[in-house]
Parts: sequence; structure tokens; C-alpha cells
Amino acid sequence: MVVHLPVLLNEAIDALAIKTDGVYVDGTFGYGGHSRLILSRLGKKGRLIAFDKDLAAIKAAAMIDDKRFSIRHCSYVKIQNELLALRVERVDGVLLDLGVSSSQLDESTRGFSFRLEGPLDMRMDTSCGQTAAEWLNSVTESQLEEVIRNYGEERNAKQIARAIVMARARHPISSTIQLAEIVAAVVRARGYQREGKHHPATRTFQAIRIYLNQELEELLLTLPQCVDLLNPGGRLVAISFHSLEDRIVKRFMRTEASSDRLPHKLPLRDREVKALSKQRLRLVGKATRPGAQEIAVNPRARSAVMRVAERIIISE
Repeated sequence: MVVHLPVLLNEAIDALAIKTDGVYVDGTFGYGGHSRLILSRLGKKGRLIAFDKDLAAIKAAAMIDDKRFSIRHCSYVKIQNELLALRVERVDGVLLDLGVSSSQLDESTRGFSFRLEGPLDMRMDTSCGQTAAEWLNSVTESQLEEVIRNYGEERNAKQIARAIVMARARHPISSTIQLAEIVAAVVRARGYQREGKHHPATRTFQAIRIYLNQELEELLLTLPQCVDLLNPGGRLVAISFHSLEDRIVKRFMRTEASSDRLPHKLPLRDREVKALSKQRLRLVGKATRPGAQEIAVNPRARSAVMRVAERIIISE
């Protein structure tokens, strides 16, 4: 059985400031570590609604026999519509534990890991969409370079894209190890050493996964919905695992916590100025990172950053 260790477990649930009769959302159920702790702090009238695209997570959620709990098989990007369907207009907290889980990385058939031999899938939701193999064997070289550079922040994007296109011309790319070896050969040939213990293919695999699952685009669309849904005093807690995610969360929270959100030199009506000038969030504490003890138990936690904001209402 694959074991998933929730990152910043107690810190995240403490940050939600759980009300016993509150309504909460776990936007990324995974294997339920955060959800179970939320349920343990809710009273009989409390409610938890979880979301996940992964069918394995939906199966794991079936093990929770609790009338206060329900899960939706979809992305958190649909949070407003799904909650409205459940007749939930406001919530007291939203938790977003972003990125890929240890369970997904450790399952070779999912194709997320460059260390395990398996089919190149990389889909969070295996019931729909294009696999990484299908995309890699059809994408143009220029688009591939753009994805690797923009989503992986990879300095060797041009050379890696060229190598992949040349390799697929000889034989379709279908396995994780096959792709990892192509990328590693390019990076090593160009004399670049990865920081720490990072594999040369880390950034390329990250880029393809993020692009295929539209992770950043969905995050950008979801954050404003979360704020709209929060009751006054409700908390938004987001745990990020790489700079692209954290940059989006940080900028969004800072902007929503500012009273000056007006677009530069854009003509607006008076009512539009009032709406855009209204501060909606306040930042709660500073960014939190896992301690040495947690990292020792779960090395994958080392890159995690948690940010917290609280919904406020400014009187007219």
C-alpha cells in the first residue's frame, strides 16, 4: 500500500482556525490526511466538502464513513459551481495542497516519476485527456521548448526539445525512463550540474505535468473563487511546492490584501473604482515552511511553502 504523508498537516489545519459548526473545503483530497484532521475538529453540525481529479483519491475517500463529509470527482477550478449545486453559498475555510502527491509519484503506472519505469501518462485524472506520451509524440518542437522553459524554468529547454523531437523520429517515446534518459543526456552534455540531489530531468517532467494538467491556469482561476466563497473571518490556506505556484499564490494574496488594486491608466466608472479599491483579504502571519524534523521524515516536504489569508469586509 502506498503511504502518503501530508505536508504541514497540523500547521495547515491550525491555520484554518476551524469552527466546530463551520463549512470547509479541501480542494485536493489526495489520500485524506488533511481532511481527516479537519473532520476530527468539526462538531456534529460541521461540514467538509472535498475535491479531487484523481480516481485513486475518490476511491480512498470512500473509506470515510462520515455524514459530514462528501467528495466531488473534479478539479477545484469548479469549486463555485459544485458548491452551488450542493446549495452551499459560503464556507469558513478552503485548503489547497497543490502539486503532485507522494502517492502519485510512487505509483509507476501513473508516469509522474523519472526514477520509476512506467508508461508516460502524467494525467491527474486518468479518465480523460491526453497522456504525456500522446502529447510528446505530436507536439511541435517550438511548443515543446516553450512548455519546458515556461513551466519548468529549464535553461536547456531548446536543446531538450530538439533531442526529444529527434528521438521520437527514430522511435515513439512511451516510457518514463526513456524520456528521462533523453533529457539527462542533454543536460549532462551541456555541463550543467543540478543543485542538490535533483535529477537532470526534474524540471522537464515538472513542466510536462503542469502543462498537461493545466495546474497554473486552474490555480489562477480558482483563487478568486475561493475569496468570493469565504465568510468574513474565513481562511484561505495554500501549500505550494515550487516557485511558479508560490508566486501565483503570493501575488494574489498580496493584491487582495491591498486597498490599491486599480489598473494603471485604465478609465473606470465610479462604482468600478469602489469595487476594485476594496480590500478583501488580510495576510495571516508569514510564509511557513516544514521544520527539519518533518523534512527528515518526508524529504519531499523540503520545498513546501504555506501561505494563509483571511477574508475581511470593508464597510462602504
